[in-house]
Amino acid sequence: MPIIHKAYTHTLLILSLCCAAAPVPAQELKAANRISPSPGPAARHGMSRSEDQQPAPVLQHRNPRYQLHSADVLELNFPFTPEFNQTVTVQPDGYISLRGAESARVEGKTLPEVTATVRSAYAKILHDPEISVELKDFEKPFFVVGGQVGRPGKFELRGDTTTAEAVAIAGGFKESAKHSQVFLFHRVPDGWIQVKRIDLKKMLKDGNLEEDPYLQAGDFLYVPQNTMSKISRFIPTSSMGLYANPMP
Repeated sequence: MPIIHKAYTHTLLILSLCCAAAPVPAQELKAANRISPSPGPAARHGMSRSEDQQPAPVLQHRNPRYQLHSADVLELNFPFTPEFNQTVTVQPDGYISLRGAESARVEGKTLPEVTATVRSAYAKILHDPEISVELKDFEKPFFVVGGQVGRPGKFELRGDTTTAEAVAIAGGFKESAKHSQVFLFHRVPDGWIQVKRIDLKKMLKDGNLEEDPYLQAGDFLYVPQNTMSKISRFIPTSSMGLYANPMP
């Protein structure tokens, strides 16, 4: 076996270390950066890039402004041109007829939005019109509770009312109610309906009402029937009448 001199061995070791530590050309560094970018904060914390770029959730207002409905009555006042003062009713198609101007659609709008719409309609015939809009008659806010409650029906929504409070207003749960699966139906724009399932049984048992949602005008709360009450009518009842008093 050939014998390698110690000096030659040291020289090879030094050359190998120098090659390993040699700087990488700038073009190669740019290419490497294009292929494998440094991980961002999301990647360092174990999140994917798609999760990191998700938009922040939109906060929902608990007490939104009232939106006009069909048959609502509005009073329009023109301080500087009183000849245009008028009282209008929202028609079934959502429009109001304006004196001396084109009809305007106002259903689903708030009072500030209606004021801007009416001002825009009269701006075609009046210079910088000054208008005030007052809601004279409107549909009273309500909610509906159906299913396995003591008094199902339509109730007036007065102030902040949660789902648990709505059930109490409707007479409470029946024995046949499924407390763990209560459904809250809420209408959203464009005709869609948002459905939320609520486990009132667990919520009341734990005494944690922080997740008890507030009702909005027009909401429908439905309490389904539990499984036991559904099948109870099919249970044999041959033992019934054994302890009945005999006929005289």
